[in-house]
Amino acid sequence: MTLRNWAKLLLLISLLGLLAFAARLVNNELRTSEWQARHLTELGRKLTFKVESGASNAIRFPKSGPYDERLGYSKIPAFTEYLGRHDYRITQQARISPKFAQLVDRGLSPAYSEKTQAGLDLLDCNQQPLYSERFPERSYKDFESVPRLLADTLLFIEDRDLLTTSYPLHNPAIDWSRFGRALFDQGLHVFDKSHQTPGASTLVTQIEKYRHSPEGRTASPQEKLRQMASASVRAYLGGENTLPARRQIMVDYLNTVPLAAKPGYGEIDGLGDGLWAWYGRDFDEVNQLLDSNADLGPGDSTPGLAANPVPDQHQLERRAEAFKQALSLMIAQRRPSYYLREGAADLEQLTDSHLRLLATAGIIPSALRDAALPVKLNLQQKTVSAPPISFITRKAVTALRSHLSTLLHVNHLYDLDRLDLSAATTMNGELQRAVTTVLRQLKQPDKAKAAELYGHNMLSPGDDPSKLIFSFTLFEQRDGANLLRVQTDNFDQPFDINEGARLNLGSTAKLRTLITYLEIIADLHQRYVGMTAEQRAKLLVEKEDVLSQWALTYLAQAQDRGLPAMLEAAMERRYSGSPGEAFVTGGGVQTFSNFESEENYKVMTIREGFQQSVNLVFVRLMRDIVRHYKFKMAGAGSATLDGLSAAKRQEILSRFADKEGRQFMLRFYKKYHGKTPQEAQELLLENTHPVPARLATIFRSIAPDADLQLFSGFMRKQFPKDGLSDAKLSALYLQYGPDKFSLADRGYIARIHPLELWLLGFMRQHPDATLTQTLDASRDARQDVYAWLFKTHSKNKQDKRIRQMLELEAFLEIGRAWRRLGYPFESLTPSYASAVGAAGDRPAALAELIGIIVNKGMRLPLKKLQTLELAQGTPYETHFENSGPAPERLLPEEITDVVRRSLIDVVEGGTAKRLKGGLPSSHANGKPVAVGGKTGTGDQRFEVYAAGGRLISSRAVNRSATFVFFIGDRFFGTMTTYVHEPYAASYKFTSALSVQLLKSLTPTLLPMIEADASDTPLACRH
Repeated sequence: MTLRNWAKLLLLISLLGLLAFAARLVNNELRTSEWQARHLTELGRKLTFKVESGASNAIRFPKSGPYDERLGYSKIPAFTEYLGRHDYRITQQARISPKFAQLVDRGLSPAYSEKTQAGLDLLDCNQQPLYSERFPERSYKDFESVPRLLADTLLFIEDRDLLTTSYPLHNPAIDWSRFGRALFDQGLHVFDKSHQTPGASTLVTQIEKYRHSPEGRTASPQEKLRQMASASVRAYLGGENTLPARRQIMVDYLNTVPLAAKPGYGEIDGLGDGLWAWYGRDFDEVNQLLDSNADLGPGDSTPGLAANPVPDQHQLERRAEAFKQALSLMIAQRRPSYYLREGAADLEQLTDSHLRLLATAGIIPSALRDAALPVKLNLQQKTVSAPPISFITRKAVTALRSHLSTLLHVNHLYDLDRLDLSAATTMNGELQRAVTTVLRQLKQPDKAKAAELYGHNMLSPGDDPSKLIFSFTLFEQRDGANLLRVQTDNFDQPFDINEGARLNLGSTAKLRTLITYLEIIADLHQRYVGMTAEQRAKLLVEKEDVLSQWALTYLAQAQDRGLPAMLEAAMERRYSGSPGEAFVTGGGVQTFSNFESEENYKVMTIREGFQQSVNLVFVRLMRDIVRHYKFKMAGAGSATLDGLSAAKRQEILSRFADKEGRQFMLRFYKKYHGKTPQEAQELLLENTHPVPARLATIFRSIAPDADLQLFSGFMRKQFPKDGLSDAKLSALYLQYGPDKFSLADRGYIARIHPLELWLLGFMRQHPDATLTQTLDASRDARQDVYAWLFKTHSKNKQDKRIRQMLELEAFLEIGRAWRRLGYPFESLTPSYASAVGAAGDRPAALAELIGIIVNKGMRLPLKKLQTLELAQGTPYETHFENSGPAPERLLPEEITDVVRRSLIDVVEGGTAKRLKGGLPSSHANGKPVAVGGKTGTGDQRFEVYAAGGRLISSRAVNRSATFVFFIGDRFFGTMTTYVHEPYAASYKFTSALSVQLLKSLTPTLLPMIEADASDTPLACRH
């Protein structure tokens, strides 16, 4: 052999040696993962994140994946935008390392220790839990808590090498033999589409898939590689030895594997929740059965099982049932929506085959297999019934959750509860529970008597307190905000009377009326005080504008023309309490009465009328307020209609026609919306007396384009026995055509409101028109219908409508003033009765109003939530703080000083004198805590009147008693008692009941009201 050949041979041998060496290295790496362990562990040390102050410019949020969407991680950018609109700012946020950002930017999932359980936490002002949800609810704490039988079964089915101890550095994300087989199958599938392509998933890549892949699916080979790469990096975060991580992988899988969803509960994740939802099993009981060390049969040779005496047959059957159910869920995860519903029979068959395989492989004893095979899998398809909850104890929490869902634009509380979110509320949990307990106990007669709720103007002997709803709200002004501390009631239903309804709260409306009155006086002071006496004397003020008249007289005579003195003088203006006058208001004539008959014969100051809550004083005061606004807006009141120009009269009458026509259109639209033209026509004709001229007018108005043939068919159907001739029908068709009469005249002939005729014709031509489109289209028709009103010979009718319109517009102005101070509704009842409660109100809105008084005319931000913490312990962690809007001055301090003193007068000598002297101090030699407030009793009735105004019937719909109060300089709120029909008619209580109820709560409230945060557990620590 030549030297050259020897060289070639040596080179070949060297190459073969190198190849063999490389093969050994590759084989060693495939078995041990040594290289991966070293390099991925080093990489893992660089994948860090930390939370720092302010918004982060080094953060990445996931785009998709069921886990990231459910826990809210992918929505944090949107949440940030939404919260920013409500004055929340980021105070802390995670920063990720450059290497961390680099991997995420390349498409890998963020590598960190992920949570298997998460959910909503609501904390009170002392960081104590108010509400906590965790999903999944039932889970294994750690590897040691998983029954060995269950662990071995899972490994046999899904990932047999996961917990191998031979190779401690093993990468659990890749099973090379399965991966190679999967690649081979994929290659064959290219040429043979019928060839199956099973995946190469390990447990950890399955977790990666159902957590972070779009829709929890592997849509492509690239997605599979991404799952494997992400899982590989995550596996080495704890170091090169992956055995602890591999054990945790198994626990995480059992705790989070998706198992479809059920009505009434929603998404089911994890074996624990799956056993409860699909089989109704107690998770602890199942684990106890599967963790039993008892032998399962004589002579069993299963490795690792001790030879013990024959077990109890009943215990064996119970264990077999639990095991088969758990095994079925491990199998069902492959196609959970199918196997756990319509594929239940296939699941049963597949489970039985696995039982045989497991016994053959020695994973389970043959006795367990034999006991399990006859067991039938009875999947529960009915709605899951969650444990019953008390709406009483959860009402404040539900209100907070609803508020939070609105802030975050999360449409369902179901989704909110599954966010990885902790919210610190302003609620005082200890005080909330204490007050709730007291209110619940008051449903018992003996407890109500102990609280002294029986007596004059309260409960009568024999009254059942269990039918009453007691609602209490308490705020604290602190650090420039109004903080909700307590919101509770004793009504075990979702309805919240504090925020959920429009209630007649009676004389609490006098507080709003008084403030409006004082605002007018302050406005008049500002307008006139800078004028000289000569300038004021030249002003022309109508006789009925008594408030302007009084202001000018006061400024002309008073030595002290400052605003405080003028407001005090305004409180001394006098009104009669006589009920002997009828008032033209609200489109009719109304009379009013006082609660106490001795008030009927007194003339008293506004201050006295407010203290004693005299109705007729405030009805007359409201009349003066309305007249003032009428003069201010229109330049004319009821006494000077003759002075209005023709153009001004036309303008006011046009507004009246538009308003009243709009009301009719709303009513008719609601009546006919959603009906076909034929259904609408039949509904219109139901109450119409059949006269040929009327029906001809109706048909020609609603179907103006119909020809004579259609008209004749309609008429003959309506008059089958009258034998209408062709000539008669032709004459009717021509005589009552829509061009022959105005819309108003057609309505008169048909005895139907002309706008109803117009609407049916419009809806026939525009069946899909919305209400807004209908109202826009009817603008001219609404004016045409009231053409008669614009004729000069109808002057008396014009004057009546003008007065109504001016009064309505005055109430619109009053409504705007009330809404500026928190009134919760868009409109007031346009009647003097609004001064005594007819317009309705809400306890929560009254609390906001009293807060403005307590805060000297400033509206402070109302806070229910202090901070929000999203995704704690993750690279997405974000903290928000509610800074609230800037305080806003709504009233001059001079007004609130007057109102505050008047509210104290109500307690010291008026309708709330049960609290006279304030709340007693619990401290030795301590001064009583000052209390002020306004009472109100509402008796809402449904009344039916006969022609001429005679009352036919009166039914009590509900009865309420409210006390809106402040305590000291920081606390304020409302106490409301409410009863609805059919029980309302049985009770005669007044607001005295709510005042006494607040007094009975004194021992519960004082520890918080008196103490600093450090002194008592009932106080909030700041």
